[in-house]
Amino acid sequence: MSLTLGAVLERDFDLSRKPSKRAESLVEAVSLSSVGLFKDLPSSVHRMIEEKSRVQNLKPGHIFFRPGESGEVLFLLEKGRVQTFRLIGQRKLIIAELKPPAVFGEMGCVGQCMYHCSAQATEPSLIRAISRKDLDQLLERQPQIARRLLDLVSARFVHVLLDLESTSFQQLIPRLAKLLLENSEGDRVRNLTHKEIAERLRVYRESTTTALGEMRKAGIIAIERKNIRILDRTRLERAARE
Repeated sequence: MSLTLGAVLERDFDLSRKPSKRAESLVEAVSLSSVGLFKDLPSSVHRMIEEKSRVQNLKPGHIFFRPGESGEVLFLLEKGRVQTFRLIGQRKLIIAELKPPAVFGEMGCVGQCMYHCSAQATEPSLIRAISRKDLDQLLERQPQIARRLLDLVSARFVHVLLDLESTSFQQLIPRLAKLLLENSEGDRVRNLTHKEIAERLRVYRESTTTALGEMRKAGIIAIERKNIRILDRTRLERAARE
């Protein structure tokens, strides 16, 4: 499946009008210099990116691209959350959970210029889109961005390899403990279902439920409605290191 640049931008962004005042205020709160790809660039380049790109507030569940689509756009997450993943039959293989500021869709701008995964907003999100044509012009003016783009691709590839190694050889309890710690807010892990945990750990939901039950019986966590409460953080941290 291949979409043209026009189709991608028309699907995601209203090009007939400027961002709303609310969107503009949010954009101003996120400096392009805080994004690794664009840091230390002249202010004139940042202004060019802002003028050439398009910004839109998107709802949870919005799909930015799917595997096999032609890579026409580089996306910048300025507010919200985005998940990248692949579907294997009925199962979801989560690749990354992105928080702002973050760049995604980079694989559509290098090599074969094709997306190899899906990207979906999981929260109301403010997204900036930069067309590949404008990105190419930017790379000609600021060639150091090309190196940073390749570094980003490389870093994410290494992350996937390490994650695959962990999935293959590390026991479930340490991986689960680490996931709970990474997503905790104080002593609580909010709005993370058994299904979502299983997808992130790449295991069956039943295995996740069993592992959570073992940690509950050990007095490490308490399972509440839409929440997991950490009762003993020290033991949870110890479990994550096993």
